[in-house]
Amino acid sequence: MQEQYQPSEIEAKVQQHWQDTKTFEVTEDENKEKFYCLSMFPYPSGRLHMGHVRNYTIGDVVARYQRLQGKNVLQPIGWDSFGLPAENAAIKNNTAPAPWTYENIDYMKNQLKMLGFGYDWSREIATCTPEYYRWEQWFFTKLYEKGLVYKKTASVNWCPNDETVLANEQVIDGCCWRCDTTVEQKEIPQWFIKITEYADELLKDIDQLDEWPEQVKTMQRNWIGRSEGIEMTFGVVDSEETFDIYTTRPDTVMGVTYVAIAAGHPLAEKAAANNPELTDFIEECKNADTTEAALAAMEKKGVATGLYATHPISGKQVPIWAANFVLMNYGTGAVMSVPAHDQRDYEFATKYGLAIEGVIKPEDSELDISEEAYTEKGVLFNSAEFDGLTFQAAFDAIDAKLTSEGKGKRQVNFRLRDWGVSRQRYWGAPIPMVTLADGTVVPTPEDQLPVILPEDVVMDGIQSPIKADKEWAKTQVNGQEAFRETDTFDTFMESSWYYARYCSPHADEMLDPAKANYWLPVDQYIGGIEHACMHLLYFRFFHKLLRDIGLVNSDEPAKRLLTQGMVLADAFYYNNEKGARVWVAPSDVTVQETDEKGRILKAVDSEGHELVYTGMSKMSKSKNNGIDPQEMVDKYGADTVRLFMMFAAPPELTLEWQESSVEGAHRFIKRLWKVAHDHVAKGATAQLDVKSLDAKQKELRRELHKTIVKVGDDIERRQMFNTAIASVMELMNRLQKAPTETQQDRALMQEALSSVVRLLYPIIPHTSFSLWNELGNPENIEDVRWPEADQSALVEESKLIIVQVNGKLRAKITVPADATKEVVEEQGFAEEGVIKHTEGKTVRKVIYVPGKLLNIVAN
Repeated sequence: MQEQYQPSEIEAKVQQHWQDTKTFEVTEDENKEKFYCLSMFPYPSGRLHMGHVRNYTIGDVVARYQRLQGKNVLQPIGWDSFGLPAENAAIKNNTAPAPWTYENIDYMKNQLKMLGFGYDWSREIATCTPEYYRWEQWFFTKLYEKGLVYKKTASVNWCPNDETVLANEQVIDGCCWRCDTTVEQKEIPQWFIKITEYADELLKDIDQLDEWPEQVKTMQRNWIGRSEGIEMTFGVVDSEETFDIYTTRPDTVMGVTYVAIAAGHPLAEKAAANNPELTDFIEECKNADTTEAALAAMEKKGVATGLYATHPISGKQVPIWAANFVLMNYGTGAVMSVPAHDQRDYEFATKYGLAIEGVIKPEDSELDISEEAYTEKGVLFNSAEFDGLTFQAAFDAIDAKLTSEGKGKRQVNFRLRDWGVSRQRYWGAPIPMVTLADGTVVPTPEDQLPVILPEDVVMDGIQSPIKADKEWAKTQVNGQEAFRETDTFDTFMESSWYYARYCSPHADEMLDPAKANYWLPVDQYIGGIEHACMHLLYFRFFHKLLRDIGLVNSDEPAKRLLTQGMVLADAFYYNNEKGARVWVAPSDVTVQETDEKGRILKAVDSEGHELVYTGMSKMSKSKNNGIDPQEMVDKYGADTVRLFMMFAAPPELTLEWQESSVEGAHRFIKRLWKVAHDHVAKGATAQLDVKSLDAKQKELRRELHKTIVKVGDDIERRQMFNTAIASVMELMNRLQKAPTETQQDRALMQEALSSVVRLLYPIIPHTSFSLWNELGNPENIEDVRWPEADQSALVEESKLIIVQVNGKLRAKITVPADATKEVVEEQGFAEEGVIKHTEGKTVRKVIYVPGKLLNIVAN
């Protein structure tokens, strides 16, 4: 065994073994318990970043641990390889998205292998290949046949820079999530999938997700947003027209003093014909930010339409206003406004001098709406026949009245909206629909699938190549001339079912149901919480679609979810001659001064610029504070990087990158290697005779087996990998100091080290693989089982008892584990320190905490 730890040599050798023996390739085996471990797959951007490394290290630790439990473990990997960044890079580098993407995949694949992740590479997929998206297209046509797909012209979030539609979730503070350009509203034909048809089930089945983070479940419940209310019909004065509103507070209906409609509502557009002010307002609203956060924060504006609505119960006439806080694509595009009992309506009414009429008051006091709306539920008054009713009684009575008169009905609504899947960009899966010469729109026939996206294209930065190439769109269906859809799918389509394709990636069908149902659902899924209301909701939705088409038999795609935190790093900048910030990579920074707590006070870069230190922030290109995993692996080895990632913080919290801590992880592995080397250098060991161990040997073995129990629990149940590692480090500190003179000492060290390398195998697999063999174990570590704690070793024969007099430590005694209180007291009172502090005093009380503490109260 070589004396020095040489990670580059060790890791290359072990990785070659894994590749030659196809260690991590698996097939279905009904005789073994399966475990499907999956980390969200990467976008092939060119290089791994530390966020990737953290995500995939967590997944690999879980997968390797479960393998040592004797399970049939599937851990696949692939590439979420469609998307806008490839187009932008292609334009910038004067190439096409396809070669840029495939080159990045090759590079990143080597990086993943370099880090020692135990993937089944035989199942690798790339979503930009026809072999993959063919089945996505096929599935879409089946959803169309089931009535779950439709096309309509809709007001959408439009990014003028990327020239594409964005989902509401992709609009952050009014800007595109990718490029930060201000988002506009635009009317455009769009394909939609009816996720709202599954809203109830998506909401109800959250209760099945026992092992998902509560935060994610709460976010999904809020996003789906189920509400129960009444849809009621208002008339329009001097017109046959009517319009509907939906409210969850029908108890306030008698307090309606105006109606607010969206700027895009037909009534507003009709009224604008003779109202220039309203026309300008409608135009202004077209480009307004429509995200919920923006609507809540924006100044509430409106214009009177000149129209009046007829109240469905009282018959009262109330004005109709166009308002910027009402959206046409949410609900009916109209809301009843009760300013006395809704704060937004109150502020709007106050601003424009509209009436405010209270109809709900507290049960035990008078109503006060002099400064703000009263929004609680209470007792109705000024409400005609509904006076005196409480909320639910009023809800039921108003529902009954409106229903009997044909003016309303009870209804369940959802905040969730159907999923617009059309994108106007090139690098995506073509939507498999065609328009016939007579204008009829039909699915692409199955024998014409896949509709292949041409890869040999020229990007001009203006128009999608398949929109610019009129010949590409031409096709024939049943002998008729037809034209293909030139929009492509939202890339969330690909990531919504990739997990299932891994189960049978080479099947000549979307899924092989037998294989899919062997592996699914995923046992452990790992990814960022930022996906809670986008990917993770679509992921669940697609699984139910797959179930209902007969391809899977489970309700949910993943049993357990872990959402890892971000990786943070120091960020530095200086201002150039134009006053612009120039961000400097941490690797190019020299810290010149720190305070007593180690905080950076002064730093310069290699060119001598004095830098401003902005603290820790998320690693990003914009702040140039990303740390290249390749550089760290070259310097310290993959196992050191993996160990640091798992030890620096609990997985769900942010991790602060500190190279000094990376060096600490490296020192620990070198220390482990040295202890093992020194042990092996002394030759073979005898068989451990557990029955003849002396007291100190028993104590050391007890610590070993307590560590085995704790590490297993930390990894599997608690998923607190940092505390698992800390426990092993504590054990190693004891092993370093343990005697090695006798055969029993060395046999115990052999057991301990063989256990330690198995405990650490999921985290530092290259080092553990090598040490396992160097310790003389005949089989490969991947084929053995997780160490099992010897229950007899955990039994303590003695206890250390702290003895206090009046709360102060006066002695420590060792007693038999089963010693009675009387025995402990007798031994404790015999201690010199106790005698000294109780002599001449009266013992008032003796408190004994079994196995821990004896406290004597004397004065």
